[in-house]
Parts: sequence; C-alpha cells; structure tokens
Amino acid sequence: MIVLSTKNIHKSYGIDVILDDVTFNINDGEKVGLIGANGAGKSTLFKILTSQLEQDSGELFIDKKKRLGYLSQHLSLENTNNIYDELLSVFPEMLSMEKKLFELERLMNEPYNSENEDYHNKIIKDYTTISEVYNNKGGFTYKGEINRVLKGLGFTEEYFEKPINILSGGQKTRVALCKLLLINPDILLLDEPTNHLDLEAIEWLEEYLKNYKGTVILISHDRFFLDSVTEKTLEMINGHVNSYAGNYTLALELRKKNYEIELKAYNLQQSEIKRQEDIIEKYRSFNREKSIKAAESRQKALDKIDRIKAPDKERKASRIEFETMIKSGNDVLHVENLSKSFGEKLLFENLSFELKREDKTALIGENGRGKTTLFNILLGNLKADSGISILGKNVFIGYYDQEQSNLNDEKTIIDEVWDDFPELITTEIRNSLAVFLFTGDDVFKKISTLSGGEKCRINLLKLILSKSNLLLLDEPTNHLDIPSREALEDAILGYDGTVLVISHDRYFLNKVVSKIIELNVDGAKEYLGNYNYYSEKKKNPERYQYEEAEAAGKTKTQMQLEKKKKREQEKLNKELVQKTKDIEKSILDTETKIEELQNQLCLPEIYSDSEKSKEIHAELADFENKLKELYGLWEEMTE
Repeated sequence: MIVLSTKNIHKSYGIDVILDDVTFNINDGEKVGLIGANGAGKSTLFKILTSQLEQDSGELFIDKKKRLGYLSQHLSLENTNNIYDELLSVFPEMLSMEKKLFELERLMNEPYNSENEDYHNKIIKDYTTISEVYNNKGGFTYKGEINRVLKGLGFTEEYFEKPINILSGGQKTRVALCKLLLINPDILLLDEPTNHLDLEAIEWLEEYLKNYKGTVILISHDRFFLDSVTEKTLEMINGHVNSYAGNYTLALELRKKNYEIELKAYNLQQSEIKRQEDIIEKYRSFNREKSIKAAESRQKALDKIDRIKAPDKERKASRIEFETMIKSGNDVLHVENLSKSFGEKLLFENLSFELKREDKTALIGENGRGKTTLFNILLGNLKADSGISILGKNVFIGYYDQEQSNLNDEKTIIDEVWDDFPELITTEIRNSLAVFLFTGDDVFKKISTLSGGEKCRINLLKLILSKSNLLLLDEPTNHLDIPSREALEDAILGYDGTVLVISHDRYFLNKVVSKIIELNVDGAKEYLGNYNYYSEKKKNPERYQYEEAEAAGKTKTQMQLEKKKKREQEKLNKELVQKTKDIEKSILDTETKIEELQNQLCLPEIYSDSEKSKEIHAELADFENKLKELYGLWEEMTE
C-alpha cells in the first residue's frame, strides 16, 4: 500500500531549478535510501514532504492516517530540561496515568469507612481500570525503552541528568534523534542520522531501523549504513529522481545497466533524427514543389517523434592526489605508555603503538574516548600526562581537523589558502581552487559564508598543498558527498606516505585501511585488517588466530598457553552469566510477589482491616527493599 507519493514536483529559486518533475512512490514499511551529490535537492525535498516548503507545482500525497516524523541534519534541541526529562515528555499520557494512580493509592490507604462503601469501591474500580490501561499501553516498559534508546545512541547514565542547553550541537542532535525514535512515527524521515554517532551507536541504529515497523526514508552518504538498512534507493540527479529496487550497492549496478541501455536508445534515436534531418535538408535543396512537400511531410513526422532525453550522467568529483615532498624513514611514529586525563575523567592510559612508512591505519573508539585528544598530543598542541611519542626521521605532519577550527572566518577563500602557501603564484592558487570547485568570483567568498562541505574541501586542498608524509585525518569524510568520498579514497590509496585516520565511515575503512587501532581506557588493541576483519574478530576472537600468530612469530607452546588462559577466562565468564540469570529469576519472582501484595491491598476485606493492611504494607516494603538490592547486584554483574 502506497503511503507517500510525489508526481511532477517542481521547485526553483529564480533561475536555479532544484527539483524538476520529481515522481516516485513509497509503500508502507519500506526502508528507502535517498542519495545524491551535495546540493542535489535532497533536504529541499524533505522540507516539502514535511510542509516546511511548498512546491511550485506538482502533487504530493501522504496517507492521512500516518504520522510523519522528521530529523533535520542541523536539528538540535534548545531548552533547560535534562535529557531524561525531555524524553519523558514524549509520554504525557503515561505520566498523567501515573499521577492518577499515585493519587488513587493515597486514597486507598485512608481509613475505611463503611458508610462510604460506594466511594471506596469507586476508588478501587478506577484504580483497576487505569492500571489495566496503563499496562496495556506499555506503562511498565516505556522507561526501559527510554534507557535502551539513550544507551544505544551513546548516552551513559551519567548524562541522563545533564541539562540539554549545556550539550554540544552533536549531542543535542542525538537527543532529538532519541526523542523521534521514541515518538515512533509511521513515516520516519532522517537526514544524515549517523553524523554524530560512534561506530557502536551506528550499528545499534542500523538494527533498530531494520526492525522498525514503520516506513523509513533516510538521506545518507554512509554507504555501509545504506547497504545494511535500505531495500530501495532513490537517486536525486539533475533535479529529478531515479528509483531502484535494492540497497546502495545494488542501485549502483542497476544504474550502470540502465545508463548503458538508455544511452544506446538515445544514440540510436539521435542517429535516426540526424539521418532524417539530412534527408529533409537535401529535399529542400532541390527547391522544387514536390521535394519541398516531401521535406515538409518528413519534418511533420519528425516533429511528432517522442524524443528520448539524454540519460543522467553521475557527477564525478574532481580527481585529487596527495604527494610527499620528501620520503620519511621506515619508522614513522613510536607511541609508548601514553596517558591523558582531564580532571577525574581518564581518557586513556598505557597507550602504545607504532606506525611504519606507507601504513594506512584507522584509530577508532567510542565518542569521548580521546581520539582527537591523541591527535593534539601528537601535534604538540597538548601534553600527555605520561608516556612518550616520537616522530621518525624526516617526518612532516599534515592535519585535517573535522571541526575546521584552523580556518579564519574573516578571510576570503583565496587568502585562506594563499596565506598558508605564499610561495605559490596566482595561477597555481586559482588552478588548485578550481579542482575543488571554487572558480571565478567564488574565490572571494568569506569563509564564514561557506557550508560544512565547502570548508571541508578547503582543508583538503591545504592538506594536498602541504605535501606532508604523515597525514592525521580526523573524520575526513564528514560533510563529503559520495563522489567526493570516493575521490578521497582513491587519493589515499595512491599516497606513498603514512596515514592515521579517525573515522566512523565503515565503507571508507574497508576500502582504505589495512590496520585498525581500537582505543580503550586502558590502552589500545590492534587488528591487522580492515573494518570487516575487525568486526569479524570482535564477534569471533579465534578467527585468523593462526595467521596472526605466525605473523607475530609466536610458537605453538605460546599459543597453547594463551588458549589455556582463555579457556579459564571463559569458564569464569560462564559462571558470571549463570549468577546473572539466577539474579534475574529472583528479580522476576520478587516483582510477581510485589504485584500480588499490591492486588491484595485493593481487596475490601484487606483495606477495611487496618491491622491486616498494615501487615501487608510492611511485607510489601520488605520485598521492595529486596528488589532494590537485587537490581544493585544485577547492575554490578552486568557492568
């Protein structure tokens, strides 16, 4: 069943056509990826779907029975609520029922008066009715769902009470996403939902969306995410939409086939049109009545032809290339026992690793673990609390800052680049900027007026011009569209220097890196492969062990000792799992007993007998204390 459709949607600003003849259908429950280059009109289309903009012409249909929810790429909440209270506000009906139940419980605990039997019966009846509604609507589970979504998207419990107005922009957007998921709209529109998430949170969101019962339409440049979640792809190109059945990778294959078929049909028709035009021109050249009539007849037939449009050609990003001015030694970077804290917050300690010439290495870890801080230590902008980092011979660092903080908002584009490379002449600067799509008077725009993607391109250009032989790249694919990401990937693969990159782009990590360093609070663990290798090793630690052992020069005896230690640890883990299950069973039994006692308090023969009521209240308090203790033990076991 179609829940959303567009027909011939058109939108322009002056002479700039943004959307032209946009037509597509989306069925109930479909997971759809909306892709296209930056500036193709994806966000404009979302704003039309959500009535924030009105189309110039065309038809839009959205099923009136369906609720629509929208997460903008730049949406962030602005209020003084703490995070948890903001998410509680999604459930006003639950909060209202809880308030009524609390008041009814208070009234039920008042002394029983036989003269007001109808009044007491009404209280019990109201309590029972509201309790049933509360239970049926998820009253006993919605707070657990709040916790699940918050933790899934990277908020630990220490953040729950933090006011929203002190959070970073990225954190506010994550709260907005949490809120939207809890609202659970029938049609979910997400614009770059993975931008502020770490790898663990992205993987959690993938599973959540794959199991989402409603319809999902998402704008994303995250190709791995699109492949995992979507089953249909809409590509925006030259103002209109091409629809493909399948995820991103399948859409690429279908687009290539369709392009070849459409191009062949277009060329054949163009050849035939040219042949007919030549014949018409020849007839006219005879300048006789019979030949002129023949020419006019053929022209009329030619005018009636339904002309095939030239197929859309994908925009290719300009080719970029990293070069080194001088070759470094084989030992590029040595890091030993580094540690760093800010106040009581320990980011990492005992951090050790090495980089060799031409290594392409990724640094990953949860948000807030200190990856960018480590980069600043390596750059000399921060001092480590302990440990050493040593650069090898002839190593020159080039740094890409994801926050673009090294750009001066008051400078023009050309001055920003020229001031860093004054030895270049005007033509060289102009040509370099043109490669990154800054041409003509664009070069005189102020940095403050640029989009995130444009700032990103300037920093990449400066990185190329630096000709450094060690690149520290902090989220280099953020703000880049897919063609630009592919151009960057090709540039890194062809680079003869060394790369250490922070990235959550798994497609990028699969294609570019051959080693992953996972940063933890107590150091780092190395994985000698790309993201798929890392992911497989996390799920199955014994995978590839013989290849790794051989590469590390380990003997069979060493491997056997390691396996023995591992078996002992697994035994301890199993015991811990069993203890946890026992505690969970005790929690369930205790909750059942508490519910039985609460039901007893609602019986007339109990609440009319003050002694019996007091006895049950005391027993209830004991079980509630026991439940609290059990939950404490369970939290210790599961930490």
